[in-house]
Amino acid sequence: MDFDIYQISIAIIGGFIAGGINTLVGSGSAITLSILTEVMGLPPNVANGTNRVGVIAQSLTTSTSFYKNGKFDIVFRSKFFVFLITIGAFAGVYVATVISNDAFKEVFKYLMILIFFVILIKPKRWLIKTQMEKVMNPFLAIPIFLALGFYGGFIQMGMGVFFLAVLVLVAKYSIMDSNVVKAFCVGIYTIIIIWYFHYKGLVDWEIGGILAIGQAIGGFVTAEFASKSKNADLWAYRFLVVVVFLIILKLFGIIAF
Repeated sequence: MDFDIYQISIAIIGGFIAGGINTLVGSGSAITLSILTEVMGLPPNVANGTNRVGVIAQSLTTSTSFYKNGKFDIVFRSKFFVFLITIGAFAGVYVATVISNDAFKEVFKYLMILIFFVILIKPKRWLIKTQMEKVMNPFLAIPIFLALGFYGGFIQMGMGVFFLAVLVLVAKYSIMDSNVVKAFCVGIYTIIIIWYFHYKGLVDWEIGGILAIGQAIGGFVTAEFASKSKNADLWAYRFLVVVVFLIILKLFGIIAF
Protein backbone atom coordinates (compact mmCIF):
# COMPACT_ATOMS: atom_id res chain seq x y z
CA MET A 1 0.00 0.00 0.00
CA ASP A 2 1.36 3.42 -0.98
CA PHE A 3 1.15 6.42 1.34
CA ASP A 4 1.87 10.07 0.69
CA ILE A 5 4.02 12.28 2.90
CA TYR A 6 0.91 13.78 4.52
CA GLN A 7 -0.35 10.38 5.73
CA ILE A 8 3.07 9.32 6.98
CA SER A 9 3.64 12.61 8.80
CA ILE A 10 0.23 12.52 10.47
CA ALA A 11 0.82 8.91 11.56
CA ILE A 12 4.24 9.62 13.09
CA ILE A 13 3.26 12.90 14.77
CA GLY A 14 -0.03 11.45 16.00
CA GLY A 15 1.81 8.38 17.24
CA PHE A 16 4.28 10.57 19.14
CA ILE A 17 1.45 12.45 20.87
CA ALA A 18 -0.41 9.21 21.62
CA GLY A 19 2.75 7.64 23.06
CA GLY A 20 3.14 10.54 25.48
CA ILE A 21 -0.52 10.47 26.47
CA ASN A 22 -0.45 6.70 27.02
CA THR A 23 2.63 6.97 29.23
CA LEU A 24 1.23 9.60 31.59
CA VAL A 25 -2.46 8.75 31.43
CA GLY A 26 -3.79 6.43 28.75
CA SER A 27 -6.40 6.64 25.97
CA GLY A 28 -3.88 7.61 23.31
CA SER A 29 -5.63 4.99 21.19
CA ALA A 30 -8.43 7.51 20.67
CA ILE A 31 -5.89 9.33 18.47
CA THR A 32 -4.23 6.32 16.83
CA LEU A 33 -7.49 4.55 16.00
CA SER A 34 -8.77 7.75 14.39
CA ILE A 35 -5.58 7.99 12.32
CA LEU A 36 -5.80 4.34 11.27
CA THR A 37 -9.41 4.58 10.15
CA GLU A 38 -9.73 8.15 8.88
CA VAL A 39 -6.24 8.91 7.56
CA MET A 40 -4.85 5.47 6.63
CA GLY A 41 -8.21 4.07 5.53
CA LEU A 42 -8.31 0.84 7.53
CA PRO A 43 -11.62 -0.83 8.45
CA PRO A 44 -12.35 -0.72 12.23
CA ASN A 45 -11.51 -4.38 12.97
CA VAL A 46 -8.15 -4.16 11.16
CA ALA A 47 -7.43 -0.82 12.84
CA ASN A 48 -8.07 -2.47 16.23
CA GLY A 49 -5.44 -5.13 15.51
CA THR A 50 -2.97 -2.80 13.78
CA ASN A 51 -3.15 -0.35 16.69
CA ARG A 52 -1.44 -2.95 18.88
CA VAL A 53 1.83 -2.71 16.91
CA GLY A 54 2.44 0.81 18.18
CA VAL A 55 1.30 -0.17 21.66
CA ILE A 56 4.03 -2.83 21.82
CA ALA A 57 6.71 -0.43 20.58
CA GLN A 58 5.67 2.26 23.03
CA SER A 59 5.47 -0.18 25.97
CA LEU A 60 8.97 -1.45 25.18
CA THR A 61 10.61 1.99 25.13
CA THR A 62 8.58 3.27 28.08
CA SER A 63 9.38 0.23 30.23
CA THR A 64 13.05 0.51 29.26
CA SER A 65 13.12 4.11 30.47
CA PHE A 66 11.32 3.30 33.74
CA TYR A 67 13.69 0.37 34.37
CA LYS A 68 16.78 2.47 33.60
CA ASN A 69 15.59 5.09 36.08
CA GLY A 70 15.04 2.61 38.91
CA LYS A 71 11.22 2.63 38.84
CA PHE A 72 10.66 -1.07 38.20
CA ASP A 73 10.45 -2.55 41.73
CA ILE A 74 6.69 -1.94 41.74
CA VAL A 75 6.29 -4.22 38.72
CA PHE A 76 7.71 -7.23 40.57
CA ARG A 77 5.36 -6.51 43.46
CA SER A 78 2.43 -6.49 41.04
CA LYS A 79 3.07 -9.74 39.15
CA PHE A 80 -0.25 -11.25 40.34
CA PHE A 81 -2.14 -8.30 38.82
CA VAL A 82 -0.15 -8.66 35.58
CA PHE A 83 -1.03 -12.36 35.41
CA LEU A 84 -4.76 -11.75 35.92
CA ILE A 85 -4.90 -8.97 33.32
CA THR A 86 -3.08 -11.12 30.77
CA ILE A 87 -5.55 -13.98 31.25
CA GLY A 88 -8.46 -11.56 30.86
CA ALA A 89 -6.91 -10.14 27.69
CA PHE A 90 -7.01 -13.57 26.02
CA ALA A 91 -10.77 -13.66 26.38
CA GLY A 92 -11.08 -10.05 25.25
CA VAL A 93 -9.10 -10.50 22.05
CA TYR A 94 -11.16 -13.53 21.09
CA VAL A 95 -14.38 -11.56 21.47
CA ALA A 96 -12.87 -8.64 19.52
CA THR A 97 -12.28 -10.89 16.49
CA VAL A 98 -15.81 -12.31 16.36
CA ILE A 99 -18.06 -9.34 17.15
CA SER A 100 -18.09 -5.63 16.33
CA ASN A 101 -17.09 -3.20 19.07
CA ASP A 102 -19.25 -0.41 17.60
CA ALA A 103 -22.13 -1.06 20.02
CA PHE A 104 -19.76 -0.96 22.97
CA LYS A 105 -18.52 2.48 21.94
CA GLU A 106 -21.95 3.85 22.86
CA VAL A 107 -21.54 2.48 26.37
CA PHE A 108 -17.93 3.70 26.45
CA LYS A 109 -19.05 7.33 26.07
CA TYR A 110 -21.02 7.20 29.29
CA LEU A 111 -18.34 5.23 31.12
CA MET A 112 -15.91 8.06 30.38
CA ILE A 113 -18.33 10.61 31.82
CA LEU A 114 -18.55 8.53 34.98
CA ILE A 115 -14.76 8.26 35.17
CA PHE A 116 -14.44 12.03 34.65
CA PHE A 117 -16.53 12.75 37.75
CA VAL A 118 -14.66 10.07 39.72
CA ILE A 119 -11.42 11.87 38.83
CA LEU A 120 -12.71 15.28 39.88
CA ILE A 121 -14.25 14.22 43.20
CA LYS A 122 -11.69 14.34 46.01
CA PRO A 123 -8.59 14.85 43.83
CA LYS A 124 -6.30 14.18 46.80
CA ARG A 125 -7.15 10.50 46.41
CA TRP A 126 -5.14 10.58 43.17
CA LEU A 127 -2.05 12.14 44.74
CA ILE A 128 -1.25 9.45 47.31
CA LYS A 129 2.04 7.67 47.71
CA THR A 130 2.01 3.94 47.05
CA GLN A 131 0.89 2.08 50.17
CA MET A 132 3.33 -0.84 50.11
CA GLU A 133 1.60 -2.53 53.04
CA LYS A 134 -1.75 -2.56 51.23
CA VAL A 135 -2.77 -6.03 50.01
CA MET A 136 -5.92 -6.35 47.93
CA ASN A 137 -8.45 -8.98 48.89
CA PRO A 138 -8.10 -11.70 46.21
CA PHE A 139 -11.89 -12.02 45.98
CA LEU A 140 -11.89 -8.38 44.90
CA ALA A 141 -8.68 -8.40 42.86
CA ILE A 142 -9.42 -11.45 40.71
CA PRO A 143 -12.68 -10.26 39.08
CA ILE A 144 -11.51 -6.64 38.78
CA PHE A 145 -8.22 -7.40 37.03
CA LEU A 146 -9.69 -10.14 34.85
CA ALA A 147 -12.31 -7.63 33.69
CA LEU A 148 -9.62 -4.99 33.14
CA GLY A 149 -7.63 -7.42 31.01
CA PHE A 150 -10.73 -8.41 29.06
CA TYR A 151 -11.39 -4.79 28.19
CA GLY A 152 -7.78 -4.22 27.12
CA GLY A 153 -7.85 -7.28 24.88
CA PHE A 154 -11.20 -6.28 23.44
CA ILE A 155 -10.65 -2.68 22.39
CA GLN A 156 -7.66 -1.07 24.24
CA MET A 157 -9.06 2.48 23.87
CA GLY A 158 -9.49 3.95 27.36
CA MET A 159 -7.63 1.04 28.96
CA GLY A 160 -5.03 3.32 30.55
CA VAL A 161 -7.63 5.48 32.30
CA PHE A 162 -9.46 2.48 33.71
CA PHE A 163 -6.12 0.92 34.72
CA LEU A 164 -5.12 4.03 36.65
CA ALA A 165 -8.51 4.24 38.34
CA VAL A 166 -8.22 0.67 39.63
CA LEU A 167 -4.60 0.85 40.76
CA VAL A 168 -4.85 4.29 42.37
CA LEU A 169 -8.31 4.12 43.96
CA VAL A 170 -8.50 0.41 44.78
CA ALA A 171 -4.94 -0.97 45.00
CA LYS A 172 -3.64 2.33 46.49
CA TYR A 173 -0.71 2.89 44.14
CA SER A 174 0.57 6.35 43.21
CA ILE A 175 -0.27 7.52 39.70
CA MET A 176 3.31 7.13 38.47
CA ASP A 177 3.78 3.69 40.03
CA SER A 178 0.51 2.74 38.36
CA ASN A 179 1.88 4.00 35.05
CA VAL A 180 5.02 1.89 35.43
CA VAL A 181 2.93 -1.24 36.00
CA LYS A 182 0.59 -0.25 33.17
CA ALA A 183 3.40 0.14 30.65
CA PHE A 184 4.85 -3.28 31.44
CA CYS A 185 1.53 -5.08 31.74
CA VAL A 186 0.03 -3.72 28.52
CA GLY A 187 3.22 -4.58 26.66
CA ILE A 188 3.21 -8.17 27.92
CA TYR A 189 -0.36 -9.02 27.02
CA THR A 190 -0.21 -7.10 23.74
CA ILE A 191 2.84 -9.08 22.57
CA ILE A 192 0.81 -12.24 23.11
CA ILE A 193 -2.57 -11.22 21.72
CA ILE A 194 -1.29 -9.40 18.62
CA TRP A 195 -0.40 -12.74 17.13
CA TYR A 196 -4.03 -13.80 17.42
CA PHE A 197 -5.04 -10.66 15.52
CA HIS A 198 -2.34 -11.50 12.96
CA TYR A 199 -3.62 -15.08 12.62
CA LYS A 200 -7.06 -13.66 11.86
CA GLY A 201 -5.58 -11.32 9.23
CA LEU A 202 -6.39 -8.20 11.22
CA VAL A 203 -2.95 -6.56 11.41
CA ASP A 204 -1.42 -4.31 8.75
CA TRP A 205 2.22 -4.42 9.84
CA GLU A 206 3.38 -1.71 7.42
CA ILE A 207 0.92 0.87 8.69
CA GLY A 208 1.38 -0.30 12.27
CA GLY A 209 5.14 0.11 11.92
CA ILE A 210 4.82 3.70 10.72
CA LEU A 211 2.61 4.58 13.66
CA ALA A 212 4.92 2.70 16.04
CA ILE A 213 7.86 4.99 15.22
CA GLY A 214 6.09 7.97 16.73
CA GLN A 215 4.63 6.03 19.65
CA ALA A 216 7.97 4.53 20.65
CA ILE A 217 9.68 7.93 20.69
CA GLY A 218 6.78 9.68 22.43
CA GLY A 219 6.59 7.01 25.10
CA PHE A 220 10.32 7.10 25.82
CA VAL A 221 10.58 10.89 26.00
CA THR A 222 7.58 11.13 28.34
CA ALA A 223 8.83 8.30 30.56
CA GLU A 224 12.19 10.04 30.91
CA PHE A 225 10.42 13.24 32.00
CA ALA A 226 8.11 11.41 34.41
CA SER A 227 10.96 9.43 35.96
CA LYS A 228 12.94 12.56 36.79
CA SER A 229 10.20 15.04 37.70
CA LYS A 230 9.44 15.50 41.41
CA ASN A 231 5.90 16.59 40.54
CA ALA A 232 5.18 13.77 38.08
CA ASP A 233 2.08 12.58 39.99
CA LEU A 234 0.57 16.07 40.01
CA TRP A 235 1.27 16.61 36.31
CA ALA A 236 -0.14 13.18 35.50
CA TYR A 237 -3.34 13.98 37.43
CA ARG A 238 -3.80 17.32 35.64
CA PHE A 239 -3.14 15.67 32.32
CA LEU A 240 -5.63 12.93 33.17
CA VAL A 241 -8.40 15.50 33.74
CA VAL A 242 -7.68 17.28 30.44
CA VAL A 243 -7.38 14.09 28.38
CA VAL A 244 -10.57 12.50 29.68
CA PHE A 245 -12.48 15.75 29.12
CA LEU A 246 -11.22 15.99 25.51
CA ILE A 247 -12.08 12.34 24.85
CA ILE A 248 -15.64 12.94 26.06
CA LEU A 249 -15.94 15.90 23.69
CA LYS A 250 -14.66 13.75 20.83
CA LEU A 251 -16.96 10.82 21.63
CA PHE A 252 -20.00 13.10 21.55
CA GLY A 253 -18.85 14.70 18.29
CA ILE A 254 -18.20 18.16 19.77
CA ILE A 255 -14.56 18.18 18.58
CA ALA A 256 -12.59 16.04 16.15
CA PHE A 257 -9.00 14.82 16.25
